[in-house]
This record gives sequence, C-alpha cells and structure tokens, in this order.
Amino acid sequence: MPSSRLLLTLAPALVLTACGYGWQEEPRIYPPSAANAARGSVIAGGGAAAGEYLVQPGDTLYAIGFKNQLDWKDLASWNGVTAPDYLIRSGQVLRLSPPATAVGSEVVQTRPLTPTATPLPPRPTDSAPVPVPVGPATPVIASPSTPPVVLPATPPVANAAFRWAWPTEGTLLRGYNLALGAKGIDIAGTLGQPVTASAAGKVVYSGSALKGYGELVIVKHDDSYLSAYGYNQRRLVKEGDEVRAGQTIAELGLGPEQKPALHFEIREHGKPVDPLKFLPPR
Repeated sequence: MPSSRLLLTLAPALVLTACGYGWQEEPRIYPPSAANAARGSVIAGGGAAAGEYLVQPGDTLYAIGFKNQLDWKDLASWNGVTAPDYLIRSGQVLRLSPPATAVGSEVVQTRPLTPTATPLPPRPTDSAPVPVPVGPATPVIASPSTPPVVLPATPPVANAAFRWAWPTEGTLLRGYNLALGAKGIDIAGTLGQPVTASAAGKVVYSGSALKGYGELVIVKHDDSYLSAYGYNQRRLVKEGDEVRAGQTIAELGLGPEQKPALHFEIREHGKPVDPLKFLPPR
C-alpha cells in the first residue's frame, strides 16, 4: 500500500517534468510537391525541392530564367504564368523542367511537337503533270512529253536581327568560356564610366540579388535575346524602362578582383552565347 501511495504522489510530477523538457514536437517544414509546383502554389515557410525554385522577394521571371540558364518563355509555359505581365509572387514555387505526363505505366516529359512533313499524294496513272509541294529548286514531276520544270528558288527571308554594339569602352579582360564558368566577357575600363545598352529593348531586371553579378541590369531585346550588364557601380534604370541602343543604363564598377570592369553576357533562348560572335570587330 505505501508503494501505491508513493506512485500516485510522483505521477503528476513526472507529467509536469516531461512537458517541460522537450516532449512537445517541433513543427515540421515539408518541401513542396511537384503537384504544388505545377499549380504555382505559395508554400508558407517551405522550401523548394529538387527541380523547383522558391520565388524570393524581388525575383522576376527573367531573373530566375537567367539564374538557371532557362528560357523565360519556357518557365512561363511550365508554370502557367501568362502574358502580358508574367507576374510571380514571393513564396511561389516554380518548376524548372517540363511537367511530366503519364502514358500507361510510364511517365514521360512533355515536349513541343515537332512538325511532321506532309505526305505526298499518290502519283496518278494519267499523264497530267503533278506539282510536288517541296522546297525550292526541286523539279516538278511531268509527263513524258513535257520537259522538266524547275521551280524558282524562294527568296531568302530578310534578316530582322538587330545590330549589337559594345556596351562600354575598354579592353577585353576575359573571354567567354563555358568550360571555365565564364558565361560572358569582362571588359576593363575606368571606374564610373558609362555602361550603355548594347541594343534597344526593355529592362526586365535591375537589382543585386543574383549572386556573383553585383549590381546587375538585364535587358530583353525580343523573344529570343537578353543582354546582361554586371559589376556596376550604380544602376541608372529600373525594371520596365524602355531603353534605346547606346543609352547609358549604369556606371562601371569593380569586378571580383577589385579592378574596374564590366561583365557582359548575351543569352539566346536562356542559354549563354559568346558575345564576340555578335559584337562588331574593334
């Protein structure tokens, strides 16, 4: 009996002790699922899983694409982000690859359909000539009594590409080399000298949130090309500004080696390309 009384006396104390020393479970934070990413869900307090990106304050669709070497149009399509504003929200989860589609027991990645060639109609049995709808300079099938007719070549489409200009004065300090991590070129100059838009376009990012670029300006020129200007001392344009070719958009700043330099990139469909293939020779 004394033992029973002792246990009854100690029981409340044991319960209080357990409650005061970590028995309460800490709240857990779960990563968002692919389904949430596909819906562009906002995950409070969460993080992004592999193949996903959690939108941070100040992010733009263009900056996220730039950071991940993806075409901003693909990001918009994969995540249901629509024109004309392509708005995203802080805390939104974006997928960084095409959504998967179930086919039978397999899961495949969806891709744009490749246009297939139109099949040619069967050759008739009579002797009437039948034109073949193929490319230029291809003979038309004719009857035995008619000499072959050659279709005139289709005139080339006019080159609508804009002219690129050097974004600042100076000497080439470092060239493009993806194998070594150089996604663009570095141009040595004088601290504070003008940095100009390499071609006309719209400013789609102006900030310092992208690691390794310092004060960065990104200009969209069309649906294919972006240009980026990093290591600036000061940015002179804001997101949404329309800029003309040669307009001053920033002041040259210090590169990673603390020497005056501009980092300049051209992105084609989200991928870095060698700017020297686009810039005029000096």
